[in-house]
Amino acid sequence: MTFQVLIVDDSKLARMAIAKAMNNLQPGWTRVEAANADDALALARSQTFDIALLDYNMPGRDGLQLAGELRDLSPGIALALISANHQREVVSQAHEVGAIFLSKPLTQEALGQFLSEVQQSKRSM
Repeated sequence: MTFQVLIVDDSKLARMAIAKAMNNLQPGWTRVEAANADDALALARSQTFDIALLDYNMPGRDGLQLAGELRDLSPGIALALISANHQREVVSQAHEVGAIFLSKPLTQEALGQFLSEVQQSKRSM
């Protein structure tokens, strides 16, 4: 099964690192990148995504706000909030909007575990 993945981070370098890890883990999956929440929402309104990987700290709306908006548009989307900010409140808020929290710097191992869990949960649906 092929998945559509939205990668949202204001840092081009971070998007490239995630894309490289994704390519190593799931080369057949489609990746689309956005540099901010507005671009991500425009993409999500025009196409369906199975997974969204969201940076927490972005100009304008942060990843938590974006996660809630993406969840409203697509209730079945798998969300991961990625941040170097490990404060309990941020992690808790991520879980409240139905997102998994992944620490920055994001390792290929942590991303792979998240993607495997998403694959398994989508298969069992």
